[in-house]
Amino acid sequence: MENKIDPYAALRFNEFNIFLGVRFAMVFAWSMQFIVIEWQVYSLTKDPLSLGIIGLMEIIPAVSIALFAGHIVDQSEKRNLLVKCILGFSVVSLGLFLVTLPSIEAEYTTKTILYIIYALVFLGGLVRAFIGPTIFSLIALIVPKKIYPNAATWSSSTWQMASVLGPAFAGFAISWIGVHWSMCIIFGFSILALLFLFRISKKPILNPKIGEPIIQSLKDGLQFVFNSKAVFGALTLDMIAVLFGGAVALLPIYAQDILHVGSEGFGILRAAPAVGASITMLGSTRFPLHKYAGKKLLWAVFAFGICIIVFGISTSFWISVIALFLSGAVDGVSMIIRQTILQLKTPDNMRGRVASVNSIFVGSSNELGAFESGLAAKLLGTVTAVVFGGCMTLLTVATTAIVSPTFRKLDLSKDVEAHENED
Repeated sequence: MENKIDPYAALRFNEFNIFLGVRFAMVFAWSMQFIVIEWQVYSLTKDPLSLGIIGLMEIIPAVSIALFAGHIVDQSEKRNLLVKCILGFSVVSLGLFLVTLPSIEAEYTTKTILYIIYALVFLGGLVRAFIGPTIFSLIALIVPKKIYPNAATWSSSTWQMASVLGPAFAGFAISWIGVHWSMCIIFGFSILALLFLFRISKKPILNPKIGEPIIQSLKDGLQFVFNSKAVFGALTLDMIAVLFGGAVALLPIYAQDILHVGSEGFGILRAAPAVGASITMLGSTRFPLHKYAGKKLLWAVFAFGICIIVFGISTSFWISVIALFLSGAVDGVSMIIRQTILQLKTPDNMRGRVASVNSIFVGSSNELGAFESGLAAKLLGTVTAVVFGGCMTLLTVATTAIVSPTFRKLDLSKDVEAHENED
């Protein structure tokens, strides 16, 4: 039987294309908002620790209720739940738009404005705890199982493309129209995502255990993750690498105080990793990465650590951009392999809970990494903190390769073939 790869398999489903529109608009708004907040907070405080606190304010609620959110996702209709998530994000972006009004800034102290921003970021963390598992679960209800890997790649590629344009546009928007009106654009994109989402029909709830006690539900989800060597290994490796490789949280310092490139350069630096990741992901639609996945993931994270070290010691803007671009390219490999593992090995009735554990391991480690980077920069200096993070990433890869030969030999080819042969 001929096994021809169709790189556009998922795009042949109309609702999936609409879903990509929703995801693009939301990620564009969210990534742009994070950049604008970073710029505003550092401009107000000139304190690197304040950048770390932004991450901490988002990770506290995101981690605290992640498992509970996964339980709710598995018990709920996914389309309407995503509507509520986007409405929640819209409230946050509207609040940030209002707090950056010139009249508000003139009336309140810097400390008061800073606390309001942190409070809104905290609320955004609550929304984030639900939005990731909901999106992960919704994909599986839009496309057939046999094209899960292709759908996961296109979804991740859309995420990265929005992550390219969001930060880049944020940098230029801050320069052209200021922080306040940049927040207005973010609010507009959240409303656009909501309008797209209503074109997707409601989906059935596939969980046969509706009304299951929450403690038992959470226990089942955690047991599945910890008993699956492929899932647990991929999440652990990525979590530690992202935790110590969170140099992007310090980009406002590099842009303003080290490279001296202003808000436009900041936007380019922030977008560079996502550009690299987007190219990797689009290429993977034609050249899948599931064969020898374990080795490829280890090499990708090792290369990521090298790129972070190069970025940390660079005083040249373009060398810094290239290092970040390459870090994104190899990180794209890691993301694709991880998402493929999760889509192929997670039962339908557990997608919300498994995605919530994923958000704790990997998603929230971005924010915890931002706090670690901010704290390390405060204590050690910015350059030393970034180089230290890169070195810890290399150590993590070496340790994983030595202590987990099973993960090193991980190959997803049979799993992919099994799903492709399903009707």
